[in-house]
Amino acid sequence: MNVVATAGHVDHGKSTLVKALTGIDPDRFTEEKARGLTIDLGFTSTTLPSGKLLSIIDVPGHIRFIKNMLAGVGTVGACLFVVAATEGWKPQSEEHLRILELLGIKHGIIALTKSAIAESDLIELASVEILEKVSGTFLDGVPIVVTDALTGLGIDDLIKKIDTLLLSTQSSSNRTRPRLWIDRVFAAKGAGTVVTGTLTGGSLQIGDEIEIYPAGIKARIRMLQNHYQEVEKISGGARCALNLVGVSHSEIKRGDVLIRPSQWHLTTVADASLQILDRLDHSVSRRGAHVIYIGSGEYPIQMRILGPEVLEPGQEGAVRLFLPCSLPMLPGDRFILRESGRSETLGGGSILDVDPQERASRAQPNLSIDRVIRERGWIDAKELERLTGEHRDPNVRNWVVDPTVLKSTTSELQKKIEEAGPLGVELSSLNDHQKAVAELLDGTTIEGGRIVIANMPDPFINHPFVATLEAFPFSPPNSDHIDRAELRELVKRKQIIEESGVFFAASAVEKAGHLAAVLLDEKPKGFTVSEFRDKAANTRKHAIPLLALLDSVGVTRRRGDLRIAGPRLPVTGDQID
Repeated sequence: MNVVATAGHVDHGKSTLVKALTGIDPDRFTEEKARGLTIDLGFTSTTLPSGKLLSIIDVPGHIRFIKNMLAGVGTVGACLFVVAATEGWKPQSEEHLRILELLGIKHGIIALTKSAIAESDLIELASVEILEKVSGTFLDGVPIVVTDALTGLGIDDLIKKIDTLLLSTQSSSNRTRPRLWIDRVFAAKGAGTVVTGTLTGGSLQIGDEIEIYPAGIKARIRMLQNHYQEVEKISGGARCALNLVGVSHSEIKRGDVLIRPSQWHLTTVADASLQILDRLDHSVSRRGAHVIYIGSGEYPIQMRILGPEVLEPGQEGAVRLFLPCSLPMLPGDRFILRESGRSETLGGGSILDVDPQERASRAQPNLSIDRVIRERGWIDAKELERLTGEHRDPNVRNWVVDPTVLKSTTSELQKKIEEAGPLGVELSSLNDHQKAVAELLDGTTIEGGRIVIANMPDPFINHPFVATLEAFPFSPPNSDHIDRAELRELVKRKQIIEESGVFFAASAVEKAGHLAAVLLDEKPKGFTVSEFRDKAANTRKHAIPLLALLDSVGVTRRRGDLRIAGPRLPVTGDQID
């Protein structure tokens, strides 16, 4: 990620140093230039000796502009930490360093500025003080470059060291899901809405459909710029400007986040780790006007500490964050926690779970993907990637299944099949998870919508109930002694036919059709139910369902109380067995 942010106390020469490095003044506003004080974020770029394009985010140092500072450093991987040789380490230097550590920044360089107007012993004293202050932090052991932006002292050396530094910074491992936290929004004359930010994750290109949250606004990318050059496509880790179609600049603000549709889990509740600053003079509880800074956004939250009632200065613990809006967050995202009532930074940490399943009283969040799977048992592989940012191959159809749950489901299904015996188990009686496991079972086979033990004799061949029905085609015996599942399977196989709760052999319909043909030869105008009953030597209980079957297949038609010939009435004279 070739993006570096400045950090350091107010009036230590950050903006002047950036101008010396890039030739561009990062202060954009007239007020900033008039006061010599950076109020908002500034953005510049330059080409390094290696040919790499470097983006620099210049952040304000004054305590009153801490919000803008947080928006600037939330999406970068390295910092240019500035300390003036004339003043040395200051309170804002300390706060910026703690914020950078809380955000998980691992790389940096220290620039000792205004060195041309400082005595050599003052420069040495400032250097010793810096070494003491950064001891044990991520800046411990990094180069301290003596510079002066006005005279050019050390500028070339600083550029070389920044070039070397970028070799050790790593881009996000997520290469398929782009996300851009917006840090500037404006309307460009003749172009419309433009947003800027540092792209992480995957790439974006002209024509891409995107969504902006938390509002859920849909738009399309009309134009892309990287380092003021128009490009067709841009990859993660770069500063970029996007010209958007379909959205007004008044609908977007700093802190909004731009993503591709359907690639991210949107959440209003997240579990996280929280490290409390050791310099606080009070404990931290759920009470207070808490605000988190994540990406380039600032959001008021409700917070519950998981476990103890309070966290003491220097202590780390787990918390549950309740956001006021849905955001596409990911485990590993860093944040800063401030208390707006006290106007102080309390600490910071990282997101652990963007969709907590356990109650707060039982939750033990961590970054384990296995935990996410275990808490759900079954989870779609794509949903798992949305929740964790990591891909896992599914082990049952499209699901990633916890091994214990899979073993239990498999055992329960095997037992169910064994207890069902030759009849097997109807697939329609299983839930989706059981059906998926059924496909993986050894020693079983799926036939006719039933899962049975492999090589088990077919119990429906020469079924005794079918033989009984065939022996009494017009007066079938009662079926109460036959298992309902067996009856359904026999009907499904068309070995027997059901009508009005009465079961007939399949051949009974053909035989009844011939009987009806004989009756209609005798009574061409039609016959009654009673006449059919007498001819079949059965009762109305069986005669009426049989006639209904004949009507349904077109052998007869009903006209009032009579049955007349239908289009499929068989020819008389054929022998009825």
